[in-house]
Amino acid sequence: MARMARKSSWEWSRTAQTRKSMLQAAREVFSEHGFAEANVSEVVARAGSSVGSLYHHFGGKTELFLALYEDHQAAHEQASAASVSKAKKEGVSDPVELLIAGARAYLAGAWERRDLVRLFIDGDGPPGFELIRRTRGREWVRQNAVLLGAGGDPLDRFTVAVLTSIIGEAAREVATSDTEEEAQEVIEAAMTLIRRLDPLRVLDES
Repeated sequence: MARMARKSSWEWSRTAQTRKSMLQAAREVFSEHGFAEANVSEVVARAGSSVGSLYHHFGGKTELFLALYEDHQAAHEQASAASVSKAKKEGVSDPVELLIAGARAYLAGAWERRDLVRLFIDGDGPPGFELIRRTRGREWVRQNAVLLGAGGDPLDRFTVAVLTSIIGEAAREVATSDTEEEAQEVIEAAMTLIRRLDPLRVLDES
């Protein structure tokens, strides 16, 4: 039994490493060529794997692209959630400051994975990707509404949508910055704008 358990653990580790290698190779190839021009054979060559293995793990080029997108979004969400949680533990209770804490982590990730931000925001994608992106965007607005304690009336919804759009556009600017210093200036500008809008006052008045 112990030998079987060790074998199972080794196989799982190997599968996880294969998946990681393919995603890294896909990141490089999609970022360089876009989705339409990307070649599966180039991905597997860079990953040191095989076409059969890629289809076994992902099902095809579209599924590989979407898996890369989901991993990227999960990294954003985990970093933002961890930053908000940390701020709460440090005594921050102002919803806008909590939003800013999450936004800072999100935008730091946009710089770290700027190639993916450029790919998913401005690059091409497989059929149906725009719908997936819009659905994810609506969920992001919903999460921000919960964090801010926003209601369901039109002004509340629009206010949260505007704040979320500011963060999203800042991510685009961060990803196209030439230096980390320039990216940081964009982040600070976005945080300043969010505070100037005073969203809690707007939400209270609604």
